[in-house]
Parts: sequence; structure tokens; C-alpha cells
Amino acid sequence: MEKLRSPSGCPWDKRQTPESLKPCILEEAYELLEAIDNHDSDEICDELGDLLFQVVFLAQIFSEQKRFGLAEVAHSISEKLQRRHPHVFADASADSHAQLWEEAKHRERLKDGKSHKLKDCIPAN
Repeated sequence: MEKLRSPSGCPWDKRQTPESLKPCILEEAYELLEAIDNHDSDEICDELGDLLFQVVFLAQIFSEQKRFGLAEVAHSISEKLQRRHPHVFADASADSHAQLWEEAKHRERLKDGKSHKLKDCIPAN
């Protein structure tokens, strides 16, 4: 990705911003959903790759802006998975898994000041 956005890289890739990639991200997500609906493993694999490419693309842009990189994204999800699965990574019981998951999500939202509702323009299902 770094080479694609380098001075000698792809003109289209170099012009992209997080905002300009939003339609691409949404399109890839919907293509993945369609592949899942079709139970097409090869297509699911391909679409997962396309969606992962969008994640890598965005991480590269934010890295260029000195905000964060792919390593920070991976670290963030690793920490989140551990927080949300204390029954696996800590001493909590598996019996309380659903409650622990919701409590962890609630604490994260309060800490981050994020709403738990999706924007009206985003389909919920």
C-alpha cells in the first residue's frame, strides 16, 4: 500500500482520502454480505480480501498523517477482544459471557462518549 501511494505509485490511489473511500468500503461490505447469502466460500474469501484491503488502505492514509498505522489497528482489536472475552482471557465464567460482553461494550461507549445507535443513514441489518 505504501508503494501504491508513493510518488511513483498509482495516481488514483494517491488521490484517495478516508472520505473518498467511504463508498468503496460500503460496496465491499455489501458484496461480502451477498457472497455470504449465496454461501459461496470462494467469493466470501475474495470479498473478505477486498474489505481487508480497504482497512489496509485507510490505515496507510492515517499513517501518512502520523495519526496511527495498521499495527495500532491490530493492537486495538486485540485489546478489545480480550476486554470483551474475559471468560477466555481472564478469570470470568463462561456462564456470564453475554452479560460480560454487554458490560464491556457499555464501559467502552461511556469512556469514548460514543452513542450505541447507528446513524440513521446506515442500515442496521
